[in-house]
Amino acid sequence: MDPVGLQLGNKNLWSCLVRLLTKDPEWLNAKMKFFLPNTDLDSRNETLDPEQRVILQLNKLHVQGSDAWQSFIHCVCMQLEVPLDLEVLLLSTFGCDDGFTSQLGAEGKSQPESQLHHGLKRPHQSCGSSPRRKQCKKQQLELAKKYLQLLRTSAQQRYRSQIPGSGQPHAFHQVYVPPILRRATASLDTPEGAIMGDLKVEDGADVSISDLFNTRVNKGPRVTVLLGKAGMGKTTLAHRLCQKWAEGHLNCFQALFLFEFRQLNLITRFLTPSELLFDLYPSPESDHDTVFQYLEKNADQVLLIFDGLDEALQPMGPDGPGPVLTLFSHLCNGTLLPGCRVMATSRPGKLPACLPAEAAMVHMLGFDGPRVEEYVNHFFSAQPLREGALVELQTNGRLRSLCAVPALCQVACLCLHHLLPDHAPGQSVALLPTMTQLYMQMVLALSPPGHLPTSSLLDLGEVALRGLETGKVIFYAKDIAPPLIAFGATHSLLTSFCVRTGPEHQQTGYSFTHLSLQEFLAALHLMASPKVNKDTLTQYVTLHSRWVQRTKARLGLSDHLPTFLAGLASCTCRPFLSHLAQGNEDCVGAKQAAVVQVLKKLATRKLTGPKVVELCHCVDETQEPELASLTAQSLPYQLPFHNFPLTCTDLATLTNILEHREAPIHLDFDGCPLEPHCPEALVGCGQIENLRLAGSKITARGISHLVKALPLCPQLKEVSFRDNQLSDQVVLNIVEVLPHLPRLRKLDLSSNSICVSTLLCLARVAVTCPTVRMLQAREADLIFLLSPPTETTAELQRAPDLQESDGQRKGAQSRSLTLRLQKCQLQVHDAEALIALLQEGPHLEEVDLSGNQLEDEGCRLMAEAASQLHITRKLDLSDNGLSVAGVHCVLRAMSACWTLAELHISLQHKTVIFMFAQEPEEQKGPQERAAFLDSLMLQMPSELPLSSRRMRLTHCGLQAKHLEQLCKALGGSCHLGHLHLDFSGNALGDEGAARLAQLLPGLGALQSLNLSENGLSLDAVLGLVRCFSTLQWLFRLDISFESQHILLRGDKTGRDIWATGSSPDFPAAAEFLGFRQRCIPRSLCLSECPLEPPSLTRLCATLKDCPGPLELQLSCKFLSDQSLETLLDCLPQLPQLSLLQLSQTGLSPKSPFLLANTLSLCPRVKKVDLRSLNHATLHFRSNEEEEGVCCGFTGCSLSQEHVESFCWLLSKCKDLSQVDLSANLLGDSGLRCLLECLPQVPISGLLDLSHNSVSQESALYLVETLPSCPRVREASVNLGSEQSFRIHFSREDQAGKTLRLSECSFQPEHVSRLATGLSQSLQLTELTLTQCCLGQKQLAILLRLVGRPAGLFSLRVQEPWADRAGVLSLLEVCAQASGSVTEISISETQQQLCVQLEFPRQEENPEAVALRLAHCDLGAHHSLLVGQLMETCARLQQLSLSQVNLCEDDDASSLLLQSLLLSLSELKTFRLTSSCVSTEGLARLASGLGHCHHLEELDLSNNQFDEEGTKALMRALEGKWMLKRLDLSHLLLNSSTLALLTHRLSHMTCLQSLRLNRNSIGDVGCCHLSEALRAATSLEELDLSHNQIGDAGVQHLATILPGLPELRKIDLSVNSISSAGGVQLAESLILCRRLEELMLGCNALGDPTALGLAQELPQHLRVLHLPFSHLGPGGALSLAQALDGSPHLEEISLAENNLAGGVLRFCKELPLLRQIDLVSCKIDNQTAKLLTSSFTSCPALEVILLSWNLLGDEAAAELAQVLPQMGRLKRVDLEKNQITALGAWLLAEGLAQGSSIQVIRLWNNPIPCDMAQHLKSQEPRLDFAFFDNQPQAPWGT
Repeated sequence: MDPVGLQLGNKNLWSCLVRLLTKDPEWLNAKMKFFLPNTDLDSRNETLDPEQRVILQLNKLHVQGSDAWQSFIHCVCMQLEVPLDLEVLLLSTFGCDDGFTSQLGAEGKSQPESQLHHGLKRPHQSCGSSPRRKQCKKQQLELAKKYLQLLRTSAQQRYRSQIPGSGQPHAFHQVYVPPILRRATASLDTPEGAIMGDLKVEDGADVSISDLFNTRVNKGPRVTVLLGKAGMGKTTLAHRLCQKWAEGHLNCFQALFLFEFRQLNLITRFLTPSELLFDLYPSPESDHDTVFQYLEKNADQVLLIFDGLDEALQPMGPDGPGPVLTLFSHLCNGTLLPGCRVMATSRPGKLPACLPAEAAMVHMLGFDGPRVEEYVNHFFSAQPLREGALVELQTNGRLRSLCAVPALCQVACLCLHHLLPDHAPGQSVALLPTMTQLYMQMVLALSPPGHLPTSSLLDLGEVALRGLETGKVIFYAKDIAPPLIAFGATHSLLTSFCVRTGPEHQQTGYSFTHLSLQEFLAALHLMASPKVNKDTLTQYVTLHSRWVQRTKARLGLSDHLPTFLAGLASCTCRPFLSHLAQGNEDCVGAKQAAVVQVLKKLATRKLTGPKVVELCHCVDETQEPELASLTAQSLPYQLPFHNFPLTCTDLATLTNILEHREAPIHLDFDGCPLEPHCPEALVGCGQIENLRLAGSKITARGISHLVKALPLCPQLKEVSFRDNQLSDQVVLNIVEVLPHLPRLRKLDLSSNSICVSTLLCLARVAVTCPTVRMLQAREADLIFLLSPPTETTAELQRAPDLQESDGQRKGAQSRSLTLRLQKCQLQVHDAEALIALLQEGPHLEEVDLSGNQLEDEGCRLMAEAASQLHITRKLDLSDNGLSVAGVHCVLRAMSACWTLAELHISLQHKTVIFMFAQEPEEQKGPQERAAFLDSLMLQMPSELPLSSRRMRLTHCGLQAKHLEQLCKALGGSCHLGHLHLDFSGNALGDEGAARLAQLLPGLGALQSLNLSENGLSLDAVLGLVRCFSTLQWLFRLDISFESQHILLRGDKTGRDIWATGSSPDFPAAAEFLGFRQRCIPRSLCLSECPLEPPSLTRLCATLKDCPGPLELQLSCKFLSDQSLETLLDCLPQLPQLSLLQLSQTGLSPKSPFLLANTLSLCPRVKKVDLRSLNHATLHFRSNEEEEGVCCGFTGCSLSQEHVESFCWLLSKCKDLSQVDLSANLLGDSGLRCLLECLPQVPISGLLDLSHNSVSQESALYLVETLPSCPRVREASVNLGSEQSFRIHFSREDQAGKTLRLSECSFQPEHVSRLATGLSQSLQLTELTLTQCCLGQKQLAILLRLVGRPAGLFSLRVQEPWADRAGVLSLLEVCAQASGSVTEISISETQQQLCVQLEFPRQEENPEAVALRLAHCDLGAHHSLLVGQLMETCARLQQLSLSQVNLCEDDDASSLLLQSLLLSLSELKTFRLTSSCVSTEGLARLASGLGHCHHLEELDLSNNQFDEEGTKALMRALEGKWMLKRLDLSHLLLNSSTLALLTHRLSHMTCLQSLRLNRNSIGDVGCCHLSEALRAATSLEELDLSHNQIGDAGVQHLATILPGLPELRKIDLSVNSISSAGGVQLAESLILCRRLEELMLGCNALGDPTALGLAQELPQHLRVLHLPFSHLGPGGALSLAQALDGSPHLEEISLAENNLAGGVLRFCKELPLLRQIDLVSCKIDNQTAKLLTSSFTSCPALEVILLSWNLLGDEAAAELAQVLPQMGRLKRVDLEKNQITALGAWLLAEGLAQGSSIQVIRLWNNPIPCDMAQHLKSQEPRLDFAFFDNQPQAPWGT
């Protein structure tokens, strides 16, 4: 009996326990290793007998403490066959705290964890203070040898009876199968202290374990990082290396140390390297320093392995990283143990910054198919089970993808080992569809048959969850109850190990066999435990990103917890969970539903790529088709996955989800490392449309898998392999699959270095593959663009086998290929091979070989072959080493190429570009050509149109001696079409210019010649002017002498655009441009040139022989008076001159007088315009033009001293129509002097004196001067910000004059002077004073002071106080007038008062006035006012009140008006519109109106009166038999008020105009109204629009219309009239012979009504409005035919009717037609062709509205052709049509012909914004804006 047994006090029980354990020593050894992981079971114990060895082991276990001893006893009872009575005794005696002797326990326990202070060192550690003992080298080696042997022996004992993962069942102990290892290259920069572990994988073979450490090359990296996701086997590999070293396989290392960061993180003190090695591993027997010195000396043979580097990233405190990470950093950087090898394992994500940049990165990619098969073969020892497992895996792809993770492969094999014997083939694997159910089956497999330990599982799950929440993966005995430890050990759920934190600080730690198992058990607890409700559960259903952010200290421990929760939410798991939950199925079901609901919410959110992957895993685990469909449909079309690793399992899961998606999807895996067999997961995924694998580290093996998978993705349109370091052969393998991808649009192989030979092979693929349309290679770029044909997929797949078939040759001819091989180091022999290859291929749109090494010979070969290669657009040979000698060869080679459009060679800029045009028979339709022309319009019209043929030989060093040879080479090009030559930037000089002038006639009709930057002198430049006489094609010569810009141009309109035979598509455009050519003047623009008198004399002498018309534009810094006189003296010698312009040229102050004198000296001058002494323009008239001279001298500093002499010069001009002297320095005195001289100047139009710094003095003097200027008809002065001063004259004396004075700020002293001037200006009949600071008092004074002997005078005042004064005050002002007031008009919102006075004033009888005042119920003041008004307004004939408020002064205003109305016996017009009047006020007004028996016009429109007020007004109509005009629009007329109105109307026999629009009359009211109008036989205007009278109402109206013989206007718009009512109305309107205006728009009249109207339209019809009347082509055309030739028609509107297919045309003249509205009528080009030709028959046409139609460029061309012929046209609206830039340019050219159009609106046509801006800068009258930006025309025009 041993001492322990005696101390336990139970001798028999102890003996029984010893005997029981003696029977199974292996089991006891395993348990000893579990509970005492650091205890050595060395071979010395094997000499003892079995019973003594058991006793020794029990003694070691017992001294560990009560927790360990109780857990061991529980394991004995659970796992061994223990008799029941013995089990009861063991559990009752040893299995509880009472049975354990506390004293023994205390003696056996380990020392406390912290017996030593952190600041103290152990005795063997040297602090450097004591002298070091000297040892001989032999002794040192002996000590080191002993230590290294001790280290190896310790490792051998540790791995003797197990492989990594101690505590696992026997079935797990299989031969190790290494996962896929792939070495990567890293470029580690460490921004902000962190680097990412997702690095670029090298292509090539896998890395074996033995290759991880290449010690033969000392230059290799010392640090190796092993990156792998959870479950890939990183820890297993680390232990495998230790085992291999212990077995003597890694002889390159003398010492190997393995550290786990999960344990190192528990150390809080700073460690030295010796402490790290000797405290955590066996210590040397003696002399630690000597042993450590030896290790330092041989550090290159020391390997340190750190497992779980990702767990080392603790939050950094203020002192930097933690102690362990600091030590690890020093080891990596070589500051400690320099030269040692360091290997670290980590999950991908954030890595510490201490890793050196040269660290080797190795990725663990799990298992591929062969490795899975190898693992299964080793796992199953029995042949039948092995074969059955392999069959199950081969038939189930989902399980096979799960097995790509080694940990899951192990679990799957365990489950199959458990399931296969009891299930038929195929049934076992059906139980393992998800990862969650794998773990569930594992738990069932590890549990006793028929017994599931539910409570223990849930309790252990609670421990697991608590650990996940606190970030804990190591547990101690205090954390787990002993029965749970025993349960975990029994079922292989827990593993144990020794946790060392120091030499005396160690204890046993426990952890779950894998982190994912901990997560699974935690998920079980959450789903089945009654302690957890569903609200708490849903908090754990989150998605974890695989992107580790810099703010996150470490990777999370619960990555798979949401996945397991989702898997447990599957219906398949409900029985299992219900069993764990003690049958509470409802609670389980509720939790499952809660999890699914959370996933549904997550599925509809916008997630990042990593979270999408996690979501797919969760959704796939649920096995819910509805949830999978929701997730798949919610995924965006662009689904990016960037910069995080993806496994085959990830892609397989994603593919499973996408199977539930209907719409296509774009997958982007940029920067995502992919396992080689990942592409297999994409097979058959028909939803993938775009696939990007840029920088995905995919290997050659992965490419081979992908090449097989791609053809099985039928919707694939784009694939990218950018930046994958693919080899040449791999690239060739990829392009072989192109014919098998029927929908592919793009293949990107960029950033994969390939050789030239491979590039030529790819070019051959591009030529032979019928779907390729572009191959682009430039340095790192390599891209295929494809255009799949219309053939079926099967036909496309057969195409490679039939390369020589007729079908392929036909496809090669029909398609167009672009080939760009830029900077690819191609040489001459490569060009030859390329030419031979391309000659057999399809038509080439573009060939770009720039940046290669072709030199002269290669460029010549390509130029000669260009015509044979069928290049349709561009050949680029730039930067290929072409020399000057090679230029001639290239020109000769291209001379016979008919399709060459442009050749640009610039040796200085290394440019050699050929542009081609399509051959005539290959040209497309007009739409494509128009689109092509749009792209060329960027240089039009300010530059030449890009068409015909251009030869640009710029900056080539050409001299005069080269010209003859060049012209010979160019001679062959001239006959092929119009030629543009560009010799700019060469060295021709004067000699070259002269020689070229001799050679130019032999080159034919050029379009342009550019001689800029050729060093020409002034003599040579002026000599070029003679070319106007020798070259018929020359129309414009632009010369900028200082900048050496010299350009000779032909007609700039671009008529040669259609020269190649395409003109039939645009006949109108061709005809229009031909007309333009005949009218285009020749132009000479000479700028930056010293213009001295001799030069000008020579220039003018040269221009004498130039054909006209001629425009001369000169520009220099300053032109002297002598030079200007010389130029002006030469004008009579140039009869062909039409324009002389001096732009940006400084002129002297004398120049205005010289130019003014020209008006009399040169009768041909019709306009002189001088601006700011810097810009002068002279326009000359032709013989047939009408007379009339305009002159403008703006900003010329003219002052008072210049006025008399200037007026004397102007007086010599016989016919002066307009003079502009604005922006000068006249001032008040100068203007006074000018007004005095006005009678001498024979001006008949406008005199503009704006911006001359004048004041009120000038305005007053103008009033005083008017009597002496009989021909002045109108004058306006604005002294505000506008500063305008304009006087309009007439040719004859003007009887009535109008004066407008604005913002003159008159002071009180000015009023009397103004009144005096007005009294003397008897011909002034109208004065408008706008904001002139006249108050009520000053206005009253003005009215009182103005007096005349006879006549009418109107005064209109607009002041801000007018809207606040009120009607009463304004009438009081009117009462002060000295004349008789005949008209008063008040508008408060317009702040306006208008008064018309009649002189002399006729005094009324005072007695009559007193009699009328007696009947007025007014106060004293108001009575006095009424008296004054009765006297002043006795002859008042018109009273207008608009937008006034008669309710402000307690109805005093209405009372005053009532009194006033009672006295107005001559009142004929009363207007009260848009005003506010109370009911009482209306009653008073009605009472007053009742006494106005001579009233002829009553306007009460736009008011909102109540019913009582309206009735009062209707009663006031009683007796108004003289009323001629009545407007009650917008008044609400109900049945009673309408009855009153119709009763009064029936007696108004003189009524001429009745307006009742928007009165809600209806059909019944219209019936009564029609009856009332029978007596109105004088009615001329009837407006009943917007009253919804319908067919019934219009039928009643139609019956009375023939009885209204004087009817001239009728408006029935918006009245719900159908075709039935319209036909009856048309029949009635035919009888209205005098009808002039007919408006029936917005009624559903239809064609029957139109046909009825067209039978016989009224002869005097002026306006016809039928918009939105449901007319078709037939009805509209019948109306057009009926209107054709109508002599009185002024306006027609057929907008918003359907004219599609109809041809609207007027054959006869419409002399008065001003506006035609055809908006939104579906008019196309064909219809518009005849329509526009009709416009010429409308000479008075001003507005054309054609917006919202289908007009294109052809219609624009037709319209541009007629624009110059329409002299009165002002606006054309072409919004929302199909006009392109070409059509807009044609319209601009039409406007340039002198059209009077103010604006052409082109908003919302397909014209690019930059093109629209360019066109508007050339022609401002083109308006492309949404709002009307048309500038307002000047007043009076």
